[in-house]
Amino acid sequence: MPQSNRGPGGTQRLLGERLQDRGLLTGSQVDLALREQKRTGALLGEILLQLGYLTPRALAETLAEQGGVPFLEVGDMAIAPEVLALVPEGMARRLKVLPLARNGRELRLACANIFDLDAVAEVEAHTLLRAAVVGAAEEELVARVAQAYGDGRSMEEVIEAAIRLAEGDREAREAELPITRLVDQLLLKALRDRATDLHLQPEERTVLVRFRVDGALVQGPSLPKALQAAVVARLKVLAEVDLAETRKPQDGKFRLPQGRRVFDIRASFLPARHGEKVVLRILDKANLIQGLDQLGMPEGMLARFTALLDRPHGILLVTGPTGCGKTTTLYAALHRLNASDRCLVTLEDPVEYELPLLAQVSLNPKAGLTFATGLRTILRQDPDIILVGEIRDAETAALAFRAAMTGHLVLSTLHTNDPVGSIARLRDLGVSGQDVAATVLGIHAQRLVRLNCTACAVPCDPAPLLMDAGPGRWLRGAGCPACGFTGVRGRRAIHDLLVLTAPIRDLVAGGAPAAEVEAAARREGKGSLAGHALALAREGLVAPGEAVRVTAGEA
Repeated sequence: MPQSNRGPGGTQRLLGERLQDRGLLTGSQVDLALREQKRTGALLGEILLQLGYLTPRALAETLAEQGGVPFLEVGDMAIAPEVLALVPEGMARRLKVLPLARNGRELRLACANIFDLDAVAEVEAHTLLRAAVVGAAEEELVARVAQAYGDGRSMEEVIEAAIRLAEGDREAREAELPITRLVDQLLLKALRDRATDLHLQPEERTVLVRFRVDGALVQGPSLPKALQAAVVARLKVLAEVDLAETRKPQDGKFRLPQGRRVFDIRASFLPARHGEKVVLRILDKANLIQGLDQLGMPEGMLARFTALLDRPHGILLVTGPTGCGKTTTLYAALHRLNASDRCLVTLEDPVEYELPLLAQVSLNPKAGLTFATGLRTILRQDPDIILVGEIRDAETAALAFRAAMTGHLVLSTLHTNDPVGSIARLRDLGVSGQDVAATVLGIHAQRLVRLNCTACAVPCDPAPLLMDAGPGRWLRGAGCPACGFTGVRGRRAIHDLLVLTAPIRDLVAGGAPAAEVEAAARREGKGSLAGHALALAREGLVAPGEAVRVTAGEA
């Protein structure tokens, strides 16, 4: 099997070309990675991951395709105990492999690196079976190995050991750090369940544990009150905040490696009635680095949005409530704009993910670094493109518009519900209608809708929720083990885009009411969030009730 991503020869070029063919990389990105590969001698795939050009999953899929082997999602696969017993846990962890099934003298083997011939040979020598290799994403495989083999102890057993530690049991103290193991299991469960947040909320007699999955809080295991202080202390150590401070809110962060993947965790500690409430925000760079074509915009809207990014100067705004994916959309835009012949500077609160070739600045209000003061300095840094995390006050708005008027492309966000409503919000911040009309290129709005679970979606009647729904493939999730009996699994964005064409600019400059601007934009082909949600429901991707829930009040 060829080493397709190793060495200075032609095979690495084949990997780059294949990634270009799949639309995952541009030619300039491949050239930059190849130059870095020649300088360091590292694997091309590793370099692409370090540069943030590629997700581990996309790399694994491409390598599997190049190697001519299947690519599988191993996270939910059932594996017989006798198959797991063929490969010792230590070997599986060390080689990053997972036995999946046995068929006679053949062992189906998932590998994080399908080109690691030494690993395959070692498994074959140990099992005396011929390995049929399949590809898998490394982070998913590592998590599945940990889940499949485990350590022989359930969450309840870990909690019991931690209780003995809290009560002063010497035997428990001599065990392998029960509190550390408990926190690690909670974090692993959050990753395994695709949670975006982990909540620990002290009550009078217990500590509630909840995970935010697909936008909804899901109940986890309740912890005894006796463990509260030790668990919070462990998280404070990880987040590098003051252990002794319990009366003031504190914020910290740490990194959680899982195989090749590294998750950034933001920790917030809030004093409450029964102790400090802890919320861990789980940030996954692999989900953030996406191409614009992966955001789910309708084809025509994507073309218009891309055309706005090609403009040399002006402001492009992304709007929506907290947690609706605005950062993902902005980073996808930056990913497209990022090039060695451009100077890109971001001002964020805080920097959530590190991206290559960008100058990224985190706010530090205690040191006097705010959006306004930071933007003033950035304008003296000879930027071509500026990302301002949020326009939240009049001073920042004035500086952002000044930057756009002096030849810069500015990307930013507003907390408004729809594109046309953003015009009134800008006026509230002191920006005149004439300046909005002259400077704003477009305003994009989005929400996140929960997708039907494909394993249990069943036909449904939309009539009770959607009048005049018309024909369509109307489905809803009935609930099954794959989705935790919620009927939904995963989320995607719905989009709306207002392009400020000449007629729209005239209306905005003249102070026309929002309804008049919206009507004119609809005549030019503008859609709506509700319309996009309805289209997804008609395709069977989301339930009718979900489409109504997310866009309630939207026209």
